[in-house]
Amino acid sequence: MSLSPLEHDRRYGELDQVIRAHAGQPADDTPDKPSQALTAYLRQTWHTRPWALAVAERQLREYADSPPGRLRLRLGEFYAIPDVGLPEGEIQQWLYRLADHIRHSIEQGEVPPPAVPATHWEWHARFPELGQFLGGWFSQDMPDEFDDHDAAVDDYRTTTDRHLVARLVGELRELLALSLDESDYAVAVAELGMEVDPPAPYSPSGWLALAAERLTSPHREAGPGTPPPGHPPVKR
Repeated sequence: MSLSPLEHDRRYGELDQVIRAHAGQPADDTPDKPSQALTAYLRQTWHTRPWALAVAERQLREYADSPPGRLRLRLGEFYAIPDVGLPEGEIQQWLYRLADHIRHSIEQGEVPPPAVPATHWEWHARFPELGQFLGGWFSQDMPDEFDDHDAAVDDYRTTTDRHLVARLVGELRELLALSLDESDYAVAVAELGMEVDPPAPYSPSGWLALAAERLTSPHREAGPGTPPPGHPPVKR
């Protein structure tokens, strides 16, 4: 019998976040130094959900103590660790190493200093609504679905709950406040799901500022036939 969502989150939910933080990153945590991926997880989680660190440490250690057999994995009764680039025989010690680093961070109060997101996971953990916006409305299909970038921004605004729109504006301003180089803004929007170029003549940061302004400018109330507030599915 496969795990229910409730049981999955109760037993493996935060472990899954740690593993997802390593997606696309080398699992090169050593006994003396956490990997870039684990450092990004620690930085973001300390900032937003510090209580979850103890949960992650416990779930990692419990999983390593009692790794599931192949049959139970095949039946979906246990969380299956995805391929992280390590031989199967090294996974258990790697999980203990992650748990040790997290425990050390908690017990010693060692918090990674604020920094620009270093991994794909961290970009989305820090800017979740911006990831929804760019990945959902500015995928490679955008030119087929909207007349231009302004039309896509307006569609997001009129089909999304105003509280989420406000959250997006805050995330846009937070990203702009980092004062990155333009090449780094190009990396940021790509990591967050944007698959089309900003409209001419705007740079990535210039267009982000324009989008924030458009989202906060007065507009007419939606008329009959407008979809209800909420997120449409992310277009991929």
